Amino acid sequence: MSKTTQAEKPEVRQKTQKAKKPTKQKAANTEATLVERLLGGEPVALARAITAVENQTERAAEIMAAIHPHLGTASVIGFTGPPGAGKSTLINTFVEELRRRDKSVGIVAVDPSSPITGGAILGDRIRMATHTFDPGVFVRSLASRGHLGGLSRTAAHVIDVMDAAGRDVVVIETVGAGQSEVEIAEIAHTKVVVCAPGLGDDIQAIKAGILEIADILVVNKSDLPLADHTVRHLSAMLGLRDHDAPNVPIVSTTATTGEGMAELADAVDAHGETFATADRRRDPRVRIRRLVAEAAGHLIGVRAKKTSDAEFDALCDRVQRGEIDFDEAAETMLRERMLGLG
Repeated sequence: MSKTTQAEKPEVRQKTQKAKKPTKQKAANTEATLVERLLGGEPVALARAITAVENQTERAAEIMAAIHPHLGTASVIGFTGPPGAGKSTLINTFVEELRRRDKSVGIVAVDPSSPITGGAILGDRIRMATHTFDPGVFVRSLASRGHLGGLSRTAAHVIDVMDAAGRDVVVIETVGAGQSEVEIAEIAHTKVVVCAPGLGDDIQAIKAGILEIADILVVNKSDLPLADHTVRHLSAMLGLRDHDAPNVPIVSTTATTGEGMAELADAVDAHGETFATADRRRDPRVRIRRLVAEAAGHLIGVRAKKTSDAEFDALCDRVQRGEIDFDEAAETMLRERMLGLG
């Protein structure tokens, strides 16, 4: 090989590498192809779209904008309740019942994150391993990443992606934090609150919290001795509500045997029909306003923590000296368009 050829070799390699770099037009075409495959229900496209949305990559905004006209067909069912109630096992068996009814399912299982590493064990996915080879079931675990309320911050968007992919039902399982876990009420069409015998005293059963958001109450592990006792106390709690409050059925289940799954699925279907009738009268902008408000709040919080703006620092100093309170400082920050939000 001549010296000239050897000298030209790096240049040729560099030109080849540059040629492989995708142009903006090619990237846009790739994005359009991904959305088309997603709308066609392709599992690989669904997985990639969820990854982009969950990690909030540059592609996420384009994906969400493209799928928005295709949303609103899936039934969204949220399962919440205290740890130890058996939510994961219940959902696993419930999905089997949905598949017997020929419904395609997407599962969003939110697991708690480590406050130190930010990672999550994603144990819910292990309990749902029976659906691994069923193309009609798509399971996605999300780490809460410190987000309060039982969900992750991107859970609503992941649900939308599954909806756009044509899943008949999207099932959400919350972290299982306890009574403050009410964010599911903003997202799910049907809220299923799962209880277990012996997980709380009589007073605990009637406290304000997640029990008040229930569309369906489930007493799981109904083969245990205190199951009937728990059903009675839940019935007593419902009796304290206003007379015009909607009916909330109580379903007894044993997830390990499948007992009560048909009754639970029937109750979910019945509530879904009621919700669909009410939802047609609901202003569609309400949901969009909520999501935009949440995104704005998150953006402000992120920028406020990272900013080195002198005016903002001076505002924080005034709070420290007791001259103004936190609410007044926040109003000043927004009014004067600090943090580059103007």
